[in-house]
Amino acid sequence: MAAVEGDNLAERIGYRFADETLKELALRHRSWVAEQRPVAGARPASNERLELLGDAVLDVVVSEHLYTTYPELDVGQLAKVRASVVSADCLAELAGELRLGEELLIGRGEEAAGGRAKRSILADAAEALIGAVYLDGGWEPARRLVLSLLTERIATVARDPGRDDYKTVLQERAAHAGEAAPSYRLSHSGPDHERTWRAVVMIGDMDCGAGEGRTKKQAEQAAAHAALARYETGSPADRPSPDSPGAGAKMVGGPPVPGDDAARTP
Repeated sequence: MAAVEGDNLAERIGYRFADETLKELALRHRSWVAEQRPVAGARPASNERLELLGDAVLDVVVSEHLYTTYPELDVGQLAKVRASVVSADCLAELAGELRLGEELLIGRGEEAAGGRAKRSILADAAEALIGAVYLDGGWEPARRLVLSLLTERIATVARDPGRDDYKTVLQERAAHAGEAAPSYRLSHSGPDHERTWRAVVMIGDMDCGAGEGRTKKQAEQAAAHAALARYETGSPADRPSPDSPGAGAKMVGGPPVPGDDAARTP
């Protein structure tokens, strides 16, 4: 774990753990666990179980807040707002603001691969931290943490639900520019229980953006988001391919893995 003076994480999240082992557990990536020597035949646990718990707590806190705060939104709009603010992209952004990357326990190989800045690792750590706060302090501290991080974002998205449906927005932009409808080339890597999907969005024959996610939908949304960013400086079709040398440096993931199933979806 990177050296951090004092307990700055407690200050950043506004919560001090009674059981410090829960905080450490929330920051243990599986790559670090894999490098530890077994004790009594078992390695230390990773943060994956806490991640599962934190995901559930996050969903309930956000759903309750939406239900009570935005009575004017119908169920479809509520679902769109919730999906936006609990997305991997949003959680990774929060983790970045909290500087969780510098607190993580990660393996040497993952460290060398830039794991402290990987969107998926950061998003998982954010959920694990929420789960750890819930176990340590109960519902109210966990609720306060989630709302302190997300209330402003929820308010922003609730003003126009669905506008961060990047696939829809990209399709609208492409149609307005007289370009072909976007399609998506998909590939995946990793074992079934840890599968990572990669999507490349195509407009005509041009690769215009790439992204990764734990599901096909997340990967496609990430790719569409990357393509939309390129509209800021002109048509995506005028930009270099994300798989070209020097292009797509800020995009997540690498090229499709040989042997992976691949598909193109509208």
